[in-house]
Amino acid sequence: MSDHEYRSDERSHWSQKVSRWVQVACQREVRSPKPGNVCPGNEFADATVADFLASADAIAAVMAMASERPLGTTILECVEATRRVVGHNTNLGIILLIAPLAAVPVGQTLTDGIGAVLNATTVDDSIAAYEAIRRAQPAGLGEVKDQDLLQAPTQNLVECMRLAADRDLIAAQYANGFQQVLGSGLEWLAEAQRAIESSSQQITWLAVRFLAEFGDSLIARKCGLPMSDLVQQKARELLRSGWPQRSGSSADLEDLDLFLRADGNRRNPGTTADFIAAVIFAGLREGRIV
Repeated sequence: MSDHEYRSDERSHWSQKVSRWVQVACQREVRSPKPGNVCPGNEFADATVADFLASADAIAAVMAMASERPLGTTILECVEATRRVVGHNTNLGIILLIAPLAAVPVGQTLTDGIGAVLNATTVDDSIAAYEAIRRAQPAGLGEVKDQDLLQAPTQNLVECMRLAADRDLIAAQYANGFQQVLGSGLEWLAEAQRAIESSSQQITWLAVRFLAEFGDSLIARKCGLPMSDLVQQKARELLRSGWPQRSGSSADLEDLDLFLRADGNRRNPGTTADFIAAVIFAGLREGRIV
């Protein structure tokens, strides 16, 4: 086998692994019970488990090529692939979080490689990402003075995201090098794996831990920052109660879940679910999850 054939074979093998990690991350996220979010037995009228699983399959092949194409292109093609199979937004946050991670090339850890991926973004990436966001039509977006989604962006994608970092935790990842995914998220995943035997309950705990630390950007956009703060406080109280180890504490989790599902699911912590998928992807990619 020539060097070229070997490198081509290696790239193909790596692409297959990335595709599978994306699928598994999205599948584990939606199949695990997380308070307030879609999972088996708790679906929304406009978003089902089947929708999320179909979306996972749709974006996996696109993400597989992320290291070989511009980041904005990957984001836009993932949104287009999703809309072809489900026709509505199920995974824009997941796409925005996983696409830069999937773009880190083989042979580099995510921590070592994410900086170069972000530093390489261009205005063209912003143009493609803006178009992706407009097509996905996420809930709760308002208008801003600089680099608004209805305008043509004039800065690279990191700079555009930096302008939203104070109000959106996903945007903040582009500004801070994915600290909440690769730092807090992987640390909390390891903590959950040490303390909790059930893999699905590990994901449940991880979701509550994210809510307790950050609230939820989607809740803040749709329902206001005070509601996100209230959800954050309820999640902190649940963790302080001794859940999940304390006998009978499952009722406390159910109370949080019911609160988040009230008001026609407007309080669904969708950003938290997006982060869970990204952390699982990072865990698989870095060998933290087998």
